[in-house]
Amino acid sequence: MELWILFIIISIVAIIVEIFIPTMFCINFAFAGIITALVAIFWGNITTSFILFIILSLLSIIFIKPLLMKLIKKETNADFDTQYIGKVVKTIEPITTTSGAVTIYDERWEARLDSEGETIPEGEDVKILRNDSLTLYVEKIQ
Repeated sequence: MELWILFIIISIVAIIVEIFIPTMFCINFAFAGIITALVAIFWGNITTSFILFIILSLLSIIFIKPLLMKLIKKETNADFDTQYIGKVVKTIEPITTTSGAVTIYDERWEARLDSEGETIPEGEDVKILRNDSLTLYVEKIQ
């Protein structure tokens, strides 16, 4: 079997694994495999090709993965901001600065008061101000 075909197979397997387990980790091996396959077509030394694959995989993990993660996070936050920020929702648990929950479209979300203040009881309407990962920060509607 040609050496470049081996690296194409590695890339395809990495892409398939990434599809089923989306961690943005295996995609780095796919990038490295494709580049190594292109180099191996013209320069088919097995030792050099595997060293190149390892170096490209490490560089991809160090440099490309953080860029992809930032890009995905920006897209996710932009969607969240347009869909949820400013919406009025109901509390399903009393909300304080350290605990609480709201429901949005029948989904339960952790919620916290954005600033110190009184506890918001269950069943009250609150407005979503911002989010921090999976926690929403809310204020009571006056």
